[in-house]
Amino acid sequence: MKTLESSKLAAPGAGLPSAERVIARLLLGFRCRTGNRESFITHFKSERAKIRRLIAPLEVGPLAKQVLITRPRGLEDSSRDWSVLMTLDHLRIVNAAFVGIIGSLTEGIEPEGQASTAAVKPDPAVTMEVIEEYESGCDAMLETTAAVAEMKTTARFRHPWFWKMNAHEWHSLAAGHMGIHRTQIERIISGLP
Repeated sequence: MKTLESSKLAAPGAGLPSAERVIARLLLGFRCRTGNRESFITHFKSERAKIRRLIAPLEVGPLAKQVLITRPRGLEDSSRDWSVLMTLDHLRIVNAAFVGIIGSLTEGIEPEGQASTAAVKPDPAVTMEVIEEYESGCDAMLETTAAVAEMKTTARFRHPWFWKMNAHEWHSLAAGHMGIHRTQIERIISGLP
């Protein structure tokens, strides 16, 4: 696979194709209705473990190499030309946002505005230090979601692809989000020279 000029990719924040967004909404709604805190925590831990196994044998060169991949479902087009380190940086950023959102909602506070997919893109010059920061963010996510008494909050915060979601719904999204980017990492690694 080759590297592609970023100008040929869709703009950050462009979202998903319409039909895919409808399916994503249905799938998230189903997961929110049928899942619970324990199942979301188990899913999150499973995806984290898979990501660890994928990156463990790699050195800095391959981890930092941007690779153009075919777009997995649930991934914006602008995110197709990342490195593994960039993907971990994105997960670090988003998991910190999830922790803040879930923490606010469980305290009855609705953050202003809505989430932005364009605002959580990684730094192309990210370094190996992001691995430890990503791991710390995963720990914070697990600690936050295990500690709160009630996840089905009345307070809500809007995601641009979905709806105004409560803490339970954001928790469900966090686990699925890890899975999308684990698939992305698999594709990046398979495209390495």
